[in-house]
Amino acid sequence: MISPVAQTAAPIMEDIIIRTQGLRREYFMGGECVRALRGLDLVVRRNEYVAIMGPSGSGKSTLMNILGCLDTPTAGDYWLHGTLVSGMTDKVLARIRNREIGFVFQTFNLLSRASALKNVELPLLYAGIGSVDRKKRAIAALERVQLGDRMQHRPNELSGGQRQRVAIARALVTRPSLLLADEPTGNLDSKTGEEVLALFERLREEGQTIIVVTHDSDIAAHTHRRILLRDGEIASDDRTGPTAAAVISSGRER
Repeated sequence: MISPVAQTAAPIMEDIIIRTQGLRREYFMGGECVRALRGLDLVVRRNEYVAIMGPSGSGKSTLMNILGCLDTPTAGDYWLHGTLVSGMTDKVLARIRNREIGFVFQTFNLLSRASALKNVELPLLYAGIGSVDRKKRAIAALERVQLGDRMQHRPNELSGGQRQRVAIARALVTRPSLLLADEPTGNLDSKTGEEVLALFERLREEGQTIIVVTHDSDIAAHTHRRILLRDGEIASDDRTGPTAAAVISSGRER
C-alpha cells in the first residue's frame, strides 16, 4: 500500500486499484492545443486483466503514462489505492512508481553486460534494499517466470522470449500492485508472444492486476476486459471471464 502522502475522500471501494474522474490531458503542438484525454472516468479493480486499445492518436499511450505516474493530467483526478496521485511532485511519483507499478515494454531495456539476476535486482538496488534480500527476491521473481535456470545468463545468451521474461521478472520484483505492459509482444514472433501472454494469464491467476496497452486485437483477446479509446474518450468497454465486474465512465455498475 502506498503511503498516504495526499489522502482524499475519494469514493473508493477496498478492491479498487485505479480510479480516475474527469481526467484530461492537453498539450500544445505547433501552436495548436491537442486534447489527448477528454474527461475520462475509469475504474480498475484488483486482479483485473485489462487491454487498452485504440488507433494512433486515441489517447491510449497518454493514459498509460498517467496511470504509470510518468505524467500528470492537465485536469481531473487519479487515485491509486485510494491515494490522490494526480497532483503529486515528480519526486513523490518516482517513489510510487518504484514501489507500486511494474512496467513491461516492447523493447526489453536490459543491461547487456549484466546477468539476468543482476538485471532483475536493479529496481531493488534503487529502492535501497540490502544485497541479501535483493538477491533472494530477484531469484524468486525469475523462478516465478520459469527462468530459474538462466539467472547467470546475459541478455545476448537468451532468446527474445526469455529476455522479455527477464523484463517481466524485473517488473514483478518490487511486488507491485499494478503491472503495466506496453505492446509486450511487439518484438517477438507469434509463438513466443503466445507464451508471454500465457505467462500474463498465470500471473493474473496468482492475483496480479495487469493492464496491457496494445493496438493488436489478437493480444487483447487474451484479456478479460477490453477498453477502446477514440479521440481521448472511452468508446466501448467489453468484459468477459472471471474479472468482468468493473466500474467505468459514469461510475455506475454495468
